[in-house]
Amino acid sequence: MTRIYPRATLKKILKAHLPENQFSNNVDIMLYLDYIHFLQSLAEEANLEANSKKAKIIRKEHIDSVLENTLKRFDG
Repeated sequence: MTRIYPRATLKKILKAHLPENQFSNNVDIMLYLDYIHFLQSLAEEANLEANSKKAKIIRKEHIDSVLENTLKRFDG
């Protein structure tokens, strides 16, 4: 099975920020899935914003206008 993301790299980053291995074995998978879910939600909201303004493509302005609300939904 092919890997979707570099799991070892993500684990090294987590170990650098969390002392003494304060996380479970699969926390990197959960963080990756949460990240993907956030990006999907952001893209969907930006698409709705672009459609409401009758734009054919999603622009930076559309993403910026929905970013704060999306971050709040994800406690960011």
